[in-house]
Amino acid sequence: MEFFDELGSAALGSRLRRLSEVMTSQAAEVYELYHVAFEPRWFPVFYVVATEPGRHVGDIAERIGQTHAAVSQVVKDLVKHELVQVQRGETDQRRSVISLTEKGAALWPALQQQTADVRQATETLLAETRHNLWLAIGEMEYALSRQSLGARVKSVRDARVAGAVQILDYEPRFQPDFKRLNTEWIERYFRVEEPDLKALDHPEEYILQSGGRILLAEYQGQIVGACALLRMDADTVELAKMAVSPAAQGLGIGFRLGEAAIVQARVLGAKRIYLESNTKLAPAIQLYHKLGFRKTVAGQPSPYERCNIQMELVLQEVKG
Repeated sequence: MEFFDELGSAALGSRLRRLSEVMTSQAAEVYELYHVAFEPRWFPVFYVVATEPGRHVGDIAERIGQTHAAVSQVVKDLVKHELVQVQRGETDQRRSVISLTEKGAALWPALQQQTADVRQATETLLAETRHNLWLAIGEMEYALSRQSLGARVKSVRDARVAGAVQILDYEPRFQPDFKRLNTEWIERYFRVEEPDLKALDHPEEYILQSGGRILLAEYQGQIVGACALLRMDADTVELAKMAVSPAAQGLGIGFRLGEAAIVQARVLGAKRIYLESNTKLAPAIQLYHKLGFRKTVAGQPSPYERCNIQMELVLQEVKG
Protein backbone atom coordinates (compact mmCIF):
# COMPACT_ATOMS: atom_id res chain seq x y z
CA MET A 1 0.00 0.00 0.00
CA GLU A 2 2.98 2.34 0.51
CA PHE A 3 3.45 2.42 -3.28
CA PHE A 4 -0.13 3.61 -3.85
CA ASP A 5 0.10 6.15 -1.04
CA GLU A 6 3.23 7.53 -2.65
CA LEU A 7 1.68 7.95 -6.11
CA GLY A 8 -1.77 8.94 -4.94
CA SER A 9 -4.55 9.28 -7.52
CA ALA A 10 -2.04 8.97 -10.39
CA ALA A 11 -2.09 5.22 -9.63
CA LEU A 12 -5.89 4.95 -9.77
CA GLY A 13 -5.84 2.44 -12.65
CA SER A 14 -3.28 0.23 -10.89
CA ARG A 15 -5.22 0.47 -7.62
CA LEU A 16 -8.43 -0.60 -9.33
CA ARG A 17 -6.60 -3.46 -11.04
CA ARG A 18 -5.29 -4.62 -7.67
CA LEU A 19 -8.78 -4.44 -6.16
CA SER A 20 -10.15 -6.38 -9.13
CA GLU A 21 -7.54 -9.08 -8.61
CA VAL A 22 -8.42 -9.31 -4.91
CA MET A 23 -12.15 -9.52 -5.69
CA THR A 24 -11.60 -12.15 -8.40
CA SER A 25 -9.44 -14.25 -6.09
CA GLN A 26 -12.03 -14.09 -3.33
CA ALA A 27 -14.83 -14.81 -5.78
CA ALA A 28 -13.06 -18.07 -6.61
CA GLU A 29 -13.25 -18.93 -2.91
CA VAL A 30 -17.01 -18.35 -3.06
CA TYR A 31 -17.41 -20.89 -5.88
CA GLU A 32 -15.39 -23.37 -3.82
CA LEU A 33 -17.72 -22.70 -0.87
CA TYR A 34 -20.68 -23.77 -3.03
CA HIS A 35 -18.71 -26.69 -4.52
CA VAL A 36 -19.20 -25.29 -8.03
CA ALA A 37 -16.46 -25.95 -10.62
CA PHE A 38 -16.73 -22.54 -12.23
CA GLU A 39 -14.41 -19.63 -12.97
CA PRO A 40 -15.57 -16.12 -11.97
CA ARG A 41 -14.69 -14.66 -15.40
CA TRP A 42 -17.23 -17.01 -17.03
CA PHE A 43 -20.20 -15.70 -15.07
CA PRO A 44 -21.23 -12.61 -17.15
CA VAL A 45 -21.34 -14.67 -20.36
CA PHE A 46 -23.04 -17.64 -18.69
CA TYR A 47 -25.61 -15.33 -17.08
CA VAL A 48 -26.62 -13.78 -20.42
CA VAL A 49 -26.83 -17.20 -22.11
CA ALA A 50 -28.99 -18.50 -19.25
CA THR A 51 -31.35 -15.53 -19.06
CA GLU A 52 -31.41 -14.50 -22.73
CA PRO A 53 -31.09 -17.67 -24.83
CA GLY A 54 -30.48 -17.36 -28.56
CA ARG A 55 -27.85 -14.62 -28.32
CA HIS A 56 -24.75 -14.72 -30.48
CA VAL A 57 -21.25 -13.70 -29.42
CA GLY A 58 -21.57 -10.12 -30.68
CA ASP A 59 -24.83 -9.62 -28.75
CA ILE A 60 -23.28 -10.95 -25.56
CA ALA A 61 -20.17 -8.79 -25.94
CA GLU A 62 -22.29 -5.66 -26.35
CA ARG A 63 -24.56 -6.67 -23.47
CA ILE A 64 -21.76 -7.12 -20.91
CA GLY A 65 -19.36 -4.47 -22.25
CA GLN A 66 -16.52 -6.81 -23.17
CA THR A 67 -14.68 -7.34 -26.44
CA HIS A 68 -15.81 -9.87 -29.02
CA ALA A 69 -12.50 -11.72 -28.63
CA ALA A 70 -12.83 -11.95 -24.84
CA VAL A 71 -16.38 -13.33 -25.08
CA SER A 72 -15.36 -15.81 -27.79
CA GLN A 73 -12.62 -17.17 -25.51
CA VAL A 74 -15.04 -17.59 -22.60
CA VAL A 75 -17.54 -19.34 -24.87
CA LYS A 76 -14.79 -21.75 -25.97
CA ASP A 77 -14.01 -22.50 -22.30
CA LEU A 78 -17.69 -23.05 -21.50
CA VAL A 79 -18.08 -25.35 -24.50
CA LYS A 80 -14.99 -27.28 -23.39
CA HIS A 81 -16.58 -27.80 -19.97
CA GLU A 82 -19.89 -28.80 -21.64
CA LEU A 83 -21.84 -25.92 -20.07
CA VAL A 84 -22.94 -24.23 -23.32
CA GLN A 85 -23.35 -25.24 -26.93
CA VAL A 86 -22.94 -23.32 -30.17
CA GLN A 87 -25.49 -23.79 -32.97
CA ARG A 88 -26.39 -22.11 -36.23
CA GLY A 89 -29.22 -19.61 -35.88
CA GLU A 90 -32.63 -20.57 -37.25
CA THR A 91 -33.24 -17.20 -38.92
CA ASP A 92 -29.64 -16.45 -39.88
CA GLN A 93 -27.47 -19.44 -40.69
CA ARG A 94 -24.38 -17.23 -40.83
CA ARG A 95 -24.58 -16.50 -37.12
CA SER A 96 -24.01 -18.97 -34.33
CA VAL A 97 -26.20 -18.72 -31.23
CA ILE A 98 -25.18 -19.81 -27.76
CA SER A 99 -27.40 -21.87 -25.45
CA LEU A 100 -27.04 -23.90 -22.26
CA THR A 101 -26.41 -27.63 -22.40
CA GLU A 102 -28.24 -29.99 -20.06
CA LYS A 103 -25.24 -29.75 -17.72
CA GLY A 104 -25.33 -25.96 -17.84
CA ALA A 105 -29.09 -25.87 -17.23
CA ALA A 106 -28.67 -28.14 -14.23
CA LEU A 107 -26.00 -25.82 -12.81
CA TRP A 108 -28.01 -22.64 -13.29
CA PRO A 109 -30.34 -22.91 -10.21
CA ALA A 110 -27.32 -23.32 -7.90
CA LEU A 111 -25.63 -20.28 -9.49
CA GLN A 112 -28.82 -18.26 -9.06
CA GLN A 113 -28.92 -19.02 -5.34
CA GLN A 114 -25.21 -18.27 -5.04
CA THR A 115 -25.72 -14.94 -6.84
CA ALA A 116 -28.50 -13.96 -4.44
CA ASP A 117 -26.25 -14.71 -1.47
CA VAL A 118 -23.35 -12.80 -3.02
CA ARG A 119 -25.61 -9.79 -3.67
CA GLN A 120 -26.72 -9.72 -0.03
CA ALA A 121 -23.13 -10.07 1.24
CA THR A 122 -21.95 -7.34 -1.14
CA GLU A 123 -24.66 -4.95 0.04
CA THR A 124 -23.42 -5.52 3.59
CA LEU A 125 -19.85 -4.90 2.44
CA LEU A 126 -20.80 -1.63 0.73
CA ALA A 127 -22.67 -0.52 3.85
CA GLU A 128 -19.44 -0.83 5.82
CA THR A 129 -17.70 1.76 3.63
CA ARG A 130 -18.04 5.53 3.88
CA HIS A 131 -18.34 5.86 0.08
CA ASN A 132 -20.56 3.51 -1.90
CA LEU A 133 -18.10 2.04 -4.41
CA TRP A 134 -20.85 0.73 -6.69
CA LEU A 135 -22.34 4.20 -7.13
CA ALA A 136 -18.89 5.78 -7.40
CA ILE A 137 -17.96 3.41 -10.24
CA GLY A 138 -21.09 4.45 -12.12
CA GLU A 139 -20.19 8.10 -11.66
CA MET A 140 -16.62 7.44 -12.80
CA GLU A 141 -17.76 5.58 -15.92
CA TYR A 142 -20.13 8.43 -16.80
CA ALA A 143 -17.41 11.05 -16.31
CA LEU A 144 -14.98 9.09 -18.52
CA SER A 145 -17.65 8.72 -21.21
CA ARG A 146 -17.94 12.51 -21.31
CA GLN A 147 -14.16 13.03 -21.49
CA SER A 148 -11.56 10.28 -21.63
CA LEU A 149 -8.65 10.11 -19.22
CA GLY A 150 -6.27 10.70 -22.14
CA ALA A 151 -8.11 13.89 -23.08
CA ARG A 152 -8.04 15.08 -19.47
CA VAL A 153 -4.30 14.45 -19.18
CA LYS A 154 -3.72 16.23 -22.50
CA SER A 155 -5.62 19.25 -21.22
CA VAL A 156 -3.46 19.41 -18.10
CA ARG A 157 -0.27 18.95 -20.11
CA ASP A 158 -1.26 21.57 -22.69
CA ALA A 159 -2.02 24.07 -19.93
CA ARG A 160 1.37 23.40 -18.35
CA VAL A 161 3.17 23.71 -21.70
CA ALA A 162 1.24 26.87 -22.55
CA GLY A 163 2.56 28.46 -19.37
CA ALA A 164 6.11 27.52 -20.35
CA VAL A 165 5.90 28.71 -23.98
CA GLN A 166 6.99 32.25 -24.77
CA ILE A 167 5.92 33.98 -27.97
CA LEU A 168 8.76 36.24 -29.11
CA ASP A 169 9.02 38.95 -31.73
CA TYR A 170 11.58 38.41 -34.46
CA GLU A 171 15.16 39.53 -34.01
CA PRO A 172 18.00 39.07 -36.54
CA ARG A 173 19.57 36.40 -34.31
CA PHE A 174 16.51 34.20 -34.88
CA GLN A 175 16.92 34.04 -38.69
CA PRO A 176 18.73 30.64 -38.65
CA ASP A 177 15.94 29.18 -36.47
CA PHE A 178 13.25 30.69 -38.70
CA LYS A 179 14.82 29.10 -41.77
CA ARG A 180 15.59 25.77 -40.07
CA LEU A 181 12.06 25.23 -38.81
CA ASN A 182 10.49 25.99 -42.19
CA THR A 183 12.88 24.05 -44.41
CA GLU A 184 12.58 21.09 -42.03
CA TRP A 185 8.86 20.63 -42.61
CA ILE A 186 8.85 21.67 -46.29
CA GLU A 187 11.51 19.11 -47.23
CA ARG A 188 9.62 16.39 -45.38
CA TYR A 189 6.60 16.71 -47.69
CA PHE A 190 7.54 18.85 -50.68
CA ARG A 191 10.56 20.77 -51.96
CA VAL A 192 11.87 24.19 -51.01
CA GLU A 193 10.90 26.70 -53.71
CA GLU A 194 12.43 30.02 -54.74
CA PRO A 195 9.81 32.15 -52.93
CA ASP A 196 10.58 30.17 -49.74
CA LEU A 197 14.29 30.99 -49.91
CA LYS A 198 13.68 34.69 -50.48
CA ALA A 199 11.53 34.99 -47.36
CA LEU A 200 13.63 32.66 -45.20
CA ASP A 201 17.05 34.05 -46.17
CA HIS A 202 15.98 37.68 -46.12
CA PRO A 203 13.00 38.00 -43.75
CA GLU A 204 13.61 41.66 -42.99
CA GLU A 205 13.41 42.60 -46.68
CA TYR A 206 10.57 40.30 -47.79
CA ILE A 207 8.40 40.28 -44.64
CA LEU A 208 9.17 43.02 -42.12
CA GLN A 209 9.94 46.04 -44.33
CA SER A 210 6.55 45.75 -46.05
CA GLY A 211 4.73 45.92 -42.71
CA GLY A 212 4.66 42.27 -41.73
CA ARG A 213 5.51 40.46 -38.52
CA ILE A 214 7.41 37.30 -37.55
CA LEU A 215 6.63 35.45 -34.32
CA LEU A 216 8.62 32.67 -32.72
CA ALA A 217 7.80 30.19 -29.96
CA GLU A 218 10.42 29.43 -27.32
CA TYR A 219 10.05 26.34 -25.13
CA GLN A 220 12.59 25.05 -22.64
CA GLY A 221 15.20 27.45 -23.97
CA GLN A 222 14.79 26.40 -27.62
CA ILE A 223 13.07 28.07 -30.58
CA VAL A 224 10.55 25.39 -31.55
CA GLY A 225 7.99 27.25 -33.65
CA ALA A 226 7.58 30.17 -36.02
CA CYS A 227 5.04 31.94 -38.18
CA ALA A 228 4.85 35.14 -40.19
CA LEU A 229 2.28 37.72 -41.22
CA LEU A 230 2.85 39.23 -44.67
CA ARG A 231 1.13 42.46 -45.61
CA MET A 232 -0.93 41.89 -48.79
CA ASP A 233 -2.94 45.11 -48.92
CA ALA A 234 -4.45 47.66 -46.55
CA ASP A 235 -7.08 45.19 -45.28
CA THR A 236 -5.38 41.79 -45.65
CA VAL A 237 -2.41 39.97 -44.19
CA GLU A 238 -1.22 36.48 -45.07
CA LEU A 239 -0.43 33.92 -42.39
CA ALA A 240 2.62 32.10 -43.73
CA LYS A 241 5.77 30.22 -42.78
CA MET A 242 3.99 28.44 -39.91
CA ALA A 243 6.24 25.66 -38.62
CA VAL A 244 6.71 23.69 -35.39
CA SER A 245 9.68 21.44 -34.66
CA PRO A 246 8.78 17.70 -34.82
CA ALA A 247 10.15 17.33 -31.29
CA ALA A 248 7.59 19.88 -30.02
CA GLN A 249 4.54 18.85 -32.05
CA GLY A 250 1.44 17.76 -30.20
CA LEU A 251 2.03 20.29 -27.41
CA GLY A 252 -0.40 22.92 -28.70
CA ILE A 253 2.40 25.26 -29.77
CA GLY A 254 1.01 25.72 -33.28
CA PHE A 255 -2.30 26.84 -31.81
CA ARG A 256 -0.54 29.31 -29.51
CA LEU A 257 1.34 30.76 -32.49
CA GLY A 258 -1.87 30.98 -34.50
CA GLU A 259 -3.69 32.79 -31.70
CA ALA A 260 -0.78 35.22 -31.31
CA ALA A 261 -0.72 35.84 -35.06
CA ILE A 262 -4.44 36.67 -35.07
CA VAL A 263 -3.88 39.18 -32.26
CA GLN A 264 -1.01 40.75 -34.23
CA ALA A 265 -3.16 40.91 -37.36
CA ARG A 266 -5.74 42.94 -35.45
CA VAL A 267 -2.96 45.23 -34.17
CA LEU A 268 -1.89 45.75 -37.79
CA GLY A 269 -5.44 46.80 -38.61
CA ALA A 270 -6.15 43.81 -40.83
CA LYS A 271 -9.75 42.91 -41.56
CA ARG A 272 -8.89 39.56 -43.13
CA ILE A 273 -6.20 36.90 -42.75
CA TYR A 274 -5.40 34.75 -45.78
CA LEU A 275 -3.32 31.57 -45.95
CA GLU A 276 -2.22 28.90 -48.40
CA SER A 277 -1.63 25.26 -47.58
CA ASN A 278 -1.94 21.71 -48.89
CA THR A 279 -4.62 19.19 -47.98
CA LYS A 280 -1.89 16.58 -47.48
CA LEU A 281 -1.10 18.43 -44.24
CA ALA A 282 -4.20 17.22 -42.39
CA PRO A 283 -3.09 18.31 -38.87
CA ALA A 284 -2.31 21.80 -40.17
CA ILE A 285 -5.69 22.10 -41.91
CA GLN A 286 -7.38 20.94 -38.71
CA LEU A 287 -5.46 23.59 -36.76
CA TYR A 288 -6.54 26.33 -39.16
CA HIS A 289 -10.18 25.27 -38.84
CA LYS A 290 -9.83 25.33 -35.05
CA LEU A 291 -8.48 28.89 -35.29
CA GLY A 292 -11.55 29.87 -37.33
CA PHE A 293 -10.23 29.77 -40.90
CA ARG A 294 -12.51 28.60 -43.70
CA LYS A 295 -11.75 27.48 -47.26
CA THR A 296 -12.14 30.21 -49.86
CA VAL A 297 -14.22 29.40 -52.94
CA ALA A 298 -11.86 31.11 -55.37
CA GLY A 299 -8.50 32.53 -54.35
CA GLN A 300 -5.71 34.37 -56.07
CA PRO A 301 -2.89 32.64 -58.01
CA SER A 302 -0.26 31.16 -55.69
CA PRO A 303 3.50 31.42 -56.21
CA TYR A 304 3.88 27.95 -54.65
CA GLU A 305 3.50 24.65 -56.51
CA ARG A 306 2.50 22.85 -53.29
CA CYS A 307 -0.54 25.06 -52.64
CA ASN A 308 -3.89 23.36 -53.33
CA ILE A 309 -6.09 25.03 -50.71
CA GLN A 310 -6.59 28.67 -49.75
CA MET A 311 -8.30 29.72 -46.54
CA GLU A 312 -9.30 32.94 -44.83
CA LEU A 313 -10.36 34.29 -41.47
CA VAL A 314 -12.55 37.36 -41.62
CA LEU A 315 -11.79 39.66 -38.68
CA GLN A 316 -14.04 42.51 -39.81
CA GLU A 317 -16.37 42.78 -42.77
CA VAL A 318 -15.02 45.15 -45.39
CA LYS A 319 -17.62 47.70 -46.48
CA GLY A 320 -17.62 48.24 -50.17
